[in-house]
Amino acid sequence: MKAILELLPIGAAAAVVSGITWFMLDRDIGLGKWALAGLLLAHGWVHMMYVFPTPETATATAGGLAYPFDLGRSWLVTNVGLDAGLVRIVGIALMLVTLAGFVLAALATVGILVPSGWWAGLVLGAAATSTVLLILTFSPALLLGFGINAALWVLVLASVWSPVAGPLAR
Repeated sequence: MKAILELLPIGAAAAVVSGITWFMLDRDIGLGKWALAGLLLAHGWVHMMYVFPTPETATATAGGLAYPFDLGRSWLVTNVGLDAGLVRIVGIALMLVTLAGFVLAALATVGILVPSGWWAGLVLGAAATSTVLLILTFSPALLLGFGINAALWVLVLASVWSPVAGPLAR
């Protein structure tokens, strides 16, 4: 529970930024597309943390949680007994697909190089691979990532907004 409480400031900031972005998208304010593209890029880039070694100073958070981006500490390694090298290869492949998906989704959001019609599939696919990666290395410290992915699914599946049609829920 302490770990979740420690995540509240980050979660609150993410909620405020998302709310402002939603407000702009709902009112068809041009900056909203760019804000959403930035959020998609940022969410994708966070997954790059799986590639880098665990920092020595980050072996545990103040709440005692292990560094959440360490593929070698996956429950598949520690509880199931799978080879850490295999889990790392699968994790890095998922990270690359997730990163590419969110980068392409961000570009589709603003209509640069990627057709806007691909946006929904890219967002859903990237959020799905992100969720699989988060499950692979589950930690309470990653709950914000699950929440972001769920919000992206709602955005697409509820047909609330799309770069092709703009605001749909009026």
